[in-house]
Amino acid sequence: MKCFKMKCLTALIAGMTMFSISTASAEINLRFGYEAPRSDTQHIAAKKFNELLADKTKGEVKLKLFPDSTLGNAQTMIAGVRGGTIDLEMSGSPNFTGLVQELNVIDIPFIFKDREHVYKVLDGEIGQGLLKSLEEKGLKGLAFWDVGFRAFSNSKHTMTKPEDVKGLKVRTNQNPMYIEAFSLLGANPVPMPLAELYTALETRAVDAQEHPIGIFWSSKLYEVQKYLTLSNHGYTPLIVVMNKAKFDSLSPTLQQAILDAAKEAGKFQRDLNVKNEQEIIAKLRKEGVEVTETIDPAPFKAIIEEKVRKSYIEKHGDTLVHKIDELAK
Repeated sequence: MKCFKMKCLTALIAGMTMFSISTASAEINLRFGYEAPRSDTQHIAAKKFNELLADKTKGEVKLKLFPDSTLGNAQTMIAGVRGGTIDLEMSGSPNFTGLVQELNVIDIPFIFKDREHVYKVLDGEIGQGLLKSLEEKGLKGLAFWDVGFRAFSNSKHTMTKPEDVKGLKVRTNQNPMYIEAFSLLGANPVPMPLAELYTALETRAVDAQEHPIGIFWSSKLYEVQKYLTLSNHGYTPLIVVMNKAKFDSLSPTLQQAILDAAKEAGKFQRDLNVKNEQEIIAKLRKEGVEVTETIDPAPFKAIIEEKVRKSYIEKHGDTLVHKIDELAK
């Protein structure tokens, strides 16, 4: 009888050990979607994120990457992450403003002085508070990555003054800050997803668009737009989000690994975008694009800055606007 009990105990211990080993070694595969093509730094940074995660979790957490709008446009993917059919996604901050309207503060034209100012805002109390606000919408904000300062392109002429924008059909995102700004400039804003933009420009359904030059290059918009102005009229960050319930189900150790890896990959991508900018400008000129690197922003600010700021403040108060202005000093 004693022998039988010993055998049962041994078998139980062995079974528990095998269960422990299989649990510890089980891989967690997370689906990560985004609109940018494989040639963009967003995809390069996503691969870096995957490498960092594998290192920090000893291979326990891995990402399956879905670039090129494979899982849908930004709004579709955000809904997928909230619903749990997609684990992670990243897209420009304007795509989240329908959920958290305070995020519109980032998109007030000319609110950022330079990249140093941007990083102080996004990596500090303001940015982290905005990420936190996504949690009640079922999203865990992991980090801000980089789309960049926005540039304006069109198929008709060089843009150096407000009159050059008037009358153009401009593709913009759904953010009310940009829609209002281009309306004030006399343009006709046409919101649409990035995946539809090339065809819309090619068929002249729209005349112009505004994206950072990295997206302009990686999406090959230079093939259908020959005038590009580095207007820097706004800055757009990427927001990397994860399904909150999925994030909360993980151990604290894995949660911290995901947060750390996301932030490190974001820093990597920011540096890469800055490094690539002049190289992209040179390539664009070789492709026949007329690139205007600097303009006088004062005439544009005079038309749009005060009115768009006022629109935001009327809805959400002036606290965040004043805090961002203070960090520019």
